Amino acid sequence: MPLPIYQVDAFTDTLFKGNYAAVVPLPQWLSDELMQAIAAENNLSETAFVVAQSAGRYSIRWFSPLSEIDFCGHATLASAFILFRLHPELTQLTFNAAAVGDLVVTQDASARINMRFPRLDPQPVTEAPAALLAGLSLPPQQVLVNRQAWFAVYAEEQSVLQVEQDPEQLKQLAPRDVVVTAPGRQSDCVSRYFWPANGGLEDMVTGSIHAGLAPYWADRLGKRELLAIQASSRGGRLDCVVAPDHVQISGHAVLYLEGQIHLP
Repeated sequence: MPLPIYQVDAFTDTLFKGNYAAVVPLPQWLSDELMQAIAAENNLSETAFVVAQSAGRYSIRWFSPLSEIDFCGHATLASAFILFRLHPELTQLTFNAAAVGDLVVTQDASARINMRFPRLDPQPVTEAPAALLAGLSLPPQQVLVNRQAWFAVYAEEQSVLQVEQDPEQLKQLAPRDVVVTAPGRQSDCVSRYFWPANGGLEDMVTGSIHAGLAPYWADRLGKRELLAIQASSRGGRLDCVVAPDHVQISGHAVLYLEGQIHLP
């Protein structure tokens, strides 16, 4: 049984930059075990599976090589990029996911994809977990948390670039991951994302975490429109607009691969 598969670089307009994701449109859901096996075989940060519900409306699920993920921004962008290519008559898409509800996506004249995400504001903590402090080579100035990750905040960009992780310590924080962040020198904020418990050592660009990062930095900087840079080895740019009840995360994408999966 052949299935179409696409590989996309998300949050970039340059091939081999941003974050890679596979997109697999399905006529109906496969078993959880088979979708997990496909994601492990792809060995990308995420594989998104989408099933059409009606014109312009899709169910979406995301799998890392290790497990199913509640919410993934870059693979949502990659999925929208592919669906807009396959269905050029569409001007808007709606993805539905169990953990986050409806995600409305549009594409503007510059081919930039705009995704409406729920706000997932992090909350400060009075005492950081010991595994978090032991798992980062530099002590953060502040620690916050939301349902997805621990936020380690630094005073300057150089600390985010230099900090090293101890994966064995950070694995103890599961199911949460860790994002390190600071004000940017040529952007409003920079970040890196460590997720050894759920997918890999470092994610290249993480759209979902900006549903928390953007509100945090918007409050600190006193502005609602932000340029965010994820300072991974591949790098990525995210344009963020913070509203009272949602965050718009925008970016470009590039097609790398189109093919077929051959299942018995």
